[in-house]
Amino acid sequence: MEKEKDCIFGLRPVIEAIKAGKQIDRLLIRQGLQGTLYHELMTLVKGNNVVYQIVPVERIELVTRKNHQGVLAWLSVIEYQYIANLLPMIYEKGEDPFIIALDGVSDVRNFGAVVRTAECLGAHAIIIPEKGSARITADAVKTSAGALHSFPVCREKSIVRAIEYLKESGLNVICATEKSGVLASETALSGPIVLILGSEDKGISRELISLSDNQVKIPMSGTIESLNVSVSAGILIYEIIRQRGLVSGNR
Repeated sequence: MEKEKDCIFGLRPVIEAIKAGKQIDRLLIRQGLQGTLYHELMTLVKGNNVVYQIVPVERIELVTRKNHQGVLAWLSVIEYQYIANLLPMIYEKGEDPFIIALDGVSDVRNFGAVVRTAECLGAHAIIIPEKGSARITADAVKTSAGALHSFPVCREKSIVRAIEYLKESGLNVICATEKSGVLASETALSGPIVLILGSEDKGISRELISLSDNQVKIPMSGTIESLNVSVSAGILIYEIIRQRGLVSGNR
């Protein structure tokens, strides 16, 4: 459950946090809020691409009943990046980009575990959407074994547009889905790649599936039909690194 100690509230404190360059992970604004400070806040929010939601006051008061003035925010525990800024730097180093995109993975511990594996096995970055993704909390950082403090996480307004950009930039789009008839080990997974993983309940969206160059699956022989997403990520990331001949640890 969200706790009051994890957030800041009030118009002026949130305005000053944005002005000071603090990254806002999430912002709730009461429906019908008006006034000079509100308009100042919204100017800053839109100018800094802050993710926000307009909600009933009851939603805010589930977290705090103090003088919140209709505004409640959580500061980011990491500094988000943008894939359009990161990708050229990977190419400039002479490396084949290996990006992981998470579509609708909302469990913070699963997310943290994926980041830990990605960092350990030599991926370059993870992409998540602004909405419908796990919030990066202290639990996520702990599960990542601290990898979230150094591993690039790109939070994009549209994950579809981010994948389109990567495809246009020469990356092969690989979707992990149990509906595929092709095993990952039987697919060429070298070169520039973006690996897309979906949530366990909904999988990968149709829009992203339609952008894929290959769809792969992990061989399953048990009675349970799917793996935990962080386990699937570990298997597929290892397979990609194995095919690149980088299992020794030198990218």
